[in-house]
Amino acid sequence: MKRIIVIAMVLGLVGALTVMAQEVKPGKVDVVDFGFGEGVKFEMVLVPAGKFKMGFTKKELAYLKVEFQEALKKGLNKELGKEELDLVDSVMSKRGRQPEVTLTKPFYIGKYEVTQEQWFEIMGENPSSEKGRKLPVTDISWDDCQEFIKKLNAKTDGGYRLPTEAEWEHACRAGTTTAYSFGDKITPKDANIFESKIGKPVAVGSYKPNEFGLYDMHGNLWEWCEDWSGVYPAGSVTDPKGPAMGNRRVLRGGSFSNYESLARSSYRNVITPTDRGDVGGLRLAKTK
Repeated sequence: MKRIIVIAMVLGLVGALTVMAQEVKPGKVDVVDFGFGEGVKFEMVLVPAGKFKMGFTKKELAYLKVEFQEALKKGLNKELGKEELDLVDSVMSKRGRQPEVTLTKPFYIGKYEVTQEQWFEIMGENPSSEKGRKLPVTDISWDDCQEFIKKLNAKTDGGYRLPTEAEWEHACRAGTTTAYSFGDKITPKDANIFESKIGKPVAVGSYKPNEFGLYDMHGNLWEWCEDWSGVYPAGSVTDPKGPAMGNRRVLRGGSFSNYESLARSSYRNVITPTDRGDVGGLRLAKTK
């Protein structure tokens, strides 16, 4: 099966609703358990509204510039000339903005990536290359996700969707300003990344969660976001949703097949909405 190309740089039935806490506070979450089919459920975590700096810090940008130069040099098998260095500068300049984002409303987001048993319960089929009930569903396009969500909403009280890119990063960071929600370093003990040498997805929840109680925000699979890809705006923005139009959609989080640097809280991947691969999946969101 085709893998998602990275260098684009490169939820039969309404179930019981149990809210475990009533007040939304930073660092505190409400877990909502939707019973769905025998033994199949979706757990959604309530993420508080908040403010954060979105995208790469200057330190991260400097690191990624060197990494990009080395990758380009290796790919071209030659020293980089002015044309190639100008290309690097152009790519980096589009990633250099770090807007201050304000999310004015709390929202629900999946505690885990959507699993194969959950996808099968809604769609009646399982497209994943690597099969397993508790493994995250893979080999799905952005368009496939929209069809899944449409059917899911028809069987429930509705409101499910993909997270916006800003919501995803806010949920991933969980109040941190470091490269990863665990700090500025990440190891194979923290996430399923290339350095883990596993070479395939693992069951959701196999690693420790971040401070919001969300699992596998780093590694395992790239996760589709709602947004079209576009250059970040300058300055401050409120509840951003990306460009109105485009030709590529955003994915976040990195995967088992990618190096640790691509699993950063700030790193974004972009591909066409019809593309599928064994390193891509999804995590649900829902407006509170």
